[in-house]
Amino acid sequence: MNKPLASVLTAAFAFAATLAPAADKPGEWQVLFDGKETKGLRAFKGEGFPSKGWILDNGALKTVPKEAGGQVTDLITTEKFKDFELELEWKVAPGGNSGVMYRVAELDKGPAWFTGPEMQILDDDKHPDGKNPLTSAGALYGLYAPNDKRKLKPVGEFNAAKIVFKDNKVEHWLNGAKIVEYTWGSDEVKALAAKSKFKDKPRFMAEPEGHIVFQHHGQEFWIRNIRVRKL
Repeated sequence: MNKPLASVLTAAFAFAATLAPAADKPGEWQVLFDGKETKGLRAFKGEGFPSKGWILDNGALKTVPKEAGGQVTDLITTEKFKDFELELEWKVAPGGNSGVMYRVAELDKGPAWFTGPEMQILDDDKHPDGKNPLTSAGALYGLYAPNDKRKLKPVGEFNAAKIVFKDNKVEHWLNGAKIVEYTWGSDEVKALAAKSKFKDKPRFMAEPEGHIVFQHHGQEFWIRNIRVRKL
């Protein structure tokens, strides 16, 4: 059964307190999912929320694999963001894989990762990507590995994640620790991308602003307490 909204919001405040301090002011935060309703989310390249592939599960949004009757469809914010702060909680099933992408453009052809970089969501122990630090949980997928401050919760427990993008400085946070930091558009980032799977994607990490995307990779994972604010 779903948790009462009051308990969901209590959990939201509790997890936010584990993150780095932020100067919260009333009205700054836009809640994208409050445990019952989605606000400002729709299907990637779609007009409304997906009819298949995502369900409400005990106060979280859960992916439904295709073999279980789901449809592999990413979720995307209706708004675009330039500088922003995003907070959420995530957990994966054993072997699970997903991600959060940002500054995404909806191209006529191609998935979200053709344009937007990804904060990896993963079961490091059972998924093959976990063997490579560059594609492990919390990494900037394929480009930057998380540092040694990263502390992952056991599979089946929620991790508190945050992405901060301000004046081309980007940070990935996990469970209260900053684990990735880089400069958007820097020569270093361009050199890393040129040696990666993104080398033939001319608009990868090239958008001046874009959508935030929550990936449906085909495996089960959960997200909750999702909120964002423009900086």
